[in-house]
Amino acid sequence: MQSDKGQQIIATVTQQTIRSHFDLTPAKRTTIYLRRRRETVEHPFGTIKARMGATHFLMKTLPKVASEMALHVLAYNMTRAMNIVGIRPLIAAIRA
Repeated sequence: MQSDKGQQIIATVTQQTIRSHFDLTPAKRTTIYLRRRRETVEHPFGTIKARMGATHFLMKTLPKVASEMALHVLAYNMTRAMNIVGIRPLIAAIRA
């Protein structure tokens, strides 16, 4: 890439990506951000929903439903911790 003065400018991939990003309209940028956010957020909720049996909550009233959801999230997080760290190190950390 050449500058106005004839000097050579080396742009990294990141810089080129940033430039192309700002060439987009704000609406298009928002769409890209929301799509990326949806992809990262939907996975845990999809997993939790599948473990629930993809059905409704068993409890009624908001406090009870919140407690039920909290237990589902706890089970999901414990499963992730077991898969990432391993069962023995996790038990050792809980006992410590």
